[in-house]
Amino acid sequence: MRLMGINIPDAKRVEASLPYLYGIGPKRSKEILKATKISPDKRAKDLTSAELNSIKDFIEKHYKVEGELRNVIKQNIALLKDIMAYRGIRHMKKLPVRGQRTKTNSRTVRGNVRKTAGSGKRKVDLK
Repeated sequence: MRLMGINIPDAKRVEASLPYLYGIGPKRSKEILKATKISPDKRAKDLTSAELNSIKDFIEKHYKVEGELRNVIKQNIALLKDIMAYRGIRHMKKLPVRGQRTKTNSRTVRGNVRKTAGSGKRKVDLK
């Protein structure tokens, strides 16, 4: 089943399958089902086309999801970069933005990937 261009698993409950859409989590999923008066225990494959349309219409009216939300987030990050805010500079340098430590963690982000160390002894060639 497809909803707003995304494949939603048929076997799962509607409440659990709506979060497959980017921008909808478990809490929003419950709110959507409550507003559209659809049972959260219903399976996604058991939804009628009218119920699907009501869910789709409600989401389009009240929330930004998928591509639209991704574009908004991208624009917000671009604005932070343009005004040279601290967070924007962290984004530009590809460093953690939200205050995480960088001395020991975030090695892969910084490009400092270390291989695991051996015992320190060199292997002796057998003759």
